[in-house]
Amino acid sequence: MSQQITTLTFFKYPSFKEKLWAFGMMQFANGPMKKIKGLQFYKLLGSGKKNFDPLPDWSVYGLLQVWDNEASAKGFFAEAQLYKRYEHRSEQQLTFYMKSIKAHGQWSKQNPFETSDSLDENNEMIAVITRATIKLHMLKKFWDYVPISQKDLVDNPSLLFTAGVGERPVTQMATFSLWNDARALKKYAYRSQNHRHAVQQTQALQWYKEEMFTRFQPFKITGEWSGFEIPPSLISNE
Repeated sequence: MSQQITTLTFFKYPSFKEKLWAFGMMQFANGPMKKIKGLQFYKLLGSGKKNFDPLPDWSVYGLLQVWDNEASAKGFFAEAQLYKRYEHRSEQQLTFYMKSIKAHGQWSKQNPFETSDSLDENNEMIAVITRATIKLHMLKKFWDYVPISQKDLVDNPSLLFTAGVGERPVTQMATFSLWNDARALKKYAYRSQNHRHAVQQTQALQWYKEEMFTRFQPFKITGEWSGFEIPPSLISNE
């Protein structure tokens, strides 16, 4: 039985000095991260300037982590010196705790997400991570099409939170989104003409060298983030 959970943490940095530190940690955090007990997989992520955007937002960074269990994650956030450094340097932190529903594809030649056997049938909220490594010769066509594919996300009342992240600017990108329920996600995915066309273009032009689509059930959110109100059902009482 899998007790695996995934966390995704966003950090916002206020000053040039802190932004420079955060940029450096995209490299220097790898050593300490590999020594963390209970951590199966991780990715250090930068953020797009305007959500899914090839231009980086130097004030926002993300940390994706896949854990043996929730206790391992709690131990890291409560006790790890590495996390305390991130917390001290940033002015805002927001962490999503999630259980994997289903994952297709690969991330760095593996699928690290195990389907959870403890999903809550009464929890209808759904989170999605979509990531891809874009083929170099397809970069221009891909980024030219992004604004069209994102049109139906603007002011979507069922979309509670979204962010564009990536391991490398331009070539290795991902999106994270939190939705009211699966129905709202399906409506966007299958009824949005712009999104449907983007999927068709992906299949026809084979933009990606590697891709992954993962659905999660969020069960807790901690921290705070400007402009985002944590849904009452996901507020931690701990």
